[in-house]
Amino acid sequence: MKTARFDSRTANLLLTAVAAFATYFCMYAYRKPFTAGTFGGEDFFGMGLKTVLVLSQLLGYMVSKFIGIRVISEMRQEYRAGVIIGLILCAEGALIGFAWLPLPWKVLMMFLNGLPLGIIFGLVLSYLEGRRQTEALSAALCASFIVSSGAVKSVGRWLIVDRGFSEFHMPMIVGGLFLLPLLISVWLLRKTPPPDELDCRLRSERPVMTREHRRQFVAAYWPGLSLLIFVYIALTVIRTIRDDFGVEIWHDLGVSQTPSVYATSETLVAVLVTLLNVFAIWITNNLRALRVTLGLMCLAFGMVLLSVFGQESGSLAPFAFMVTCGVGLYIPYVAFHTTVFERLVAASRRPANLGFLMYLADSLGYLGYAAVMIPRTWGKTPETLLPFFKWSLLCVSGLSILALFAAIYYFQRVLEHVEPGDTLEPMPAPYGLQPVPVVLHAQQPLTEPLD
Repeated sequence: MKTARFDSRTANLLLTAVAAFATYFCMYAYRKPFTAGTFGGEDFFGMGLKTVLVLSQLLGYMVSKFIGIRVISEMRQEYRAGVIIGLILCAEGALIGFAWLPLPWKVLMMFLNGLPLGIIFGLVLSYLEGRRQTEALSAALCASFIVSSGAVKSVGRWLIVDRGFSEFHMPMIVGGLFLLPLLISVWLLRKTPPPDELDCRLRSERPVMTREHRRQFVAAYWPGLSLLIFVYIALTVIRTIRDDFGVEIWHDLGVSQTPSVYATSETLVAVLVTLLNVFAIWITNNLRALRVTLGLMCLAFGMVLLSVFGQESGSLAPFAFMVTCGVGLYIPYVAFHTTVFERLVAASRRPANLGFLMYLADSLGYLGYAAVMIPRTWGKTPETLLPFFKWSLLCVSGLSILALFAAIYYFQRVLEHVEPGDTLEPMPAPYGLQPVPVVLHAQQPLTEPLD
């Protein structure tokens, strides 16, 4: 009987991981294929058309993230799957408009394409949070957006280069190809079981959050949250530049635009990043897992610094540089999705859910990217993006290391007395803020029974 129970639980976890990976992989078929085009010779009021399209979709995606702060934190489980499908159909409709409408309307269509897609990550993530294996499941989800970005761009380049489709029609076709796999993936996602009783005891329950819950959580931890969100904003800016302008960066590095190069490099990045982020499931103490993860993120930013210096000195080839800096950027980026906010919620024992913190950070992250891209849109377009990309890598990595060390110190100080096994009175908020009630800890020992 024990073996059967173990097999059943393992099968459920594999189903959850595969369904989450596949659902979000398919979502990227509606978001990223257009970036495989260069739109050379096309401009929009004197600006490069691709930059305008990237910015337009980004603005829609950013607005969606701000909407998601409330929508995701309050979304009931029974509505999630239907909402995912409806949002994807809206995004595909925008791509159809992008294909057939004249140029001024194409820019609006990219905004409307980004608007529904920004909600989907939180809907998928809500199926995964609050489990003993959340880090592994979320790592599988995050691997999908690393791999899928390169994969759908490879499909897009294949349709343009080998099949002769225009850069405007290609995104619509890619979306159509992935519609059936998406429907199957969402159907599987609906079959995933909820967290069990032991999950809720170890990681805390994840209720629907009210406005007051959101206000209380931010008020209690705003210094540490500010440090983490600063790092996340910086990561979002540089990761999105690398992702959206990967074709141009590869070109500046002297690599021919072979479709397979995007998928190959990003697959290597995904494998390495996923393996490194899964380790946290073996750390049962939530605060210790948070500390270790933030330390790993510091090492990853150090890897980014070394990759830039190596490429400048000529000791790193272009492919090795893109993979190394990709690993260094995606380790902390994925860690936010898999471990940092998950363990922060679990360690705090407050009524909260992962979707709220992710969308709080995501909305500000994309706002930061928009703040970087808008001035560049109206400024003089540089002949090469590589110097700007390298300079951004250096700034982001150096400042993020400092912020992460400060965050480690802060959370160690305010969370060390809020660990599982304790019974606490309402915890006073730090730095003189008004006390906020917390959920009391389980009074019984939290040891997982052996199978």
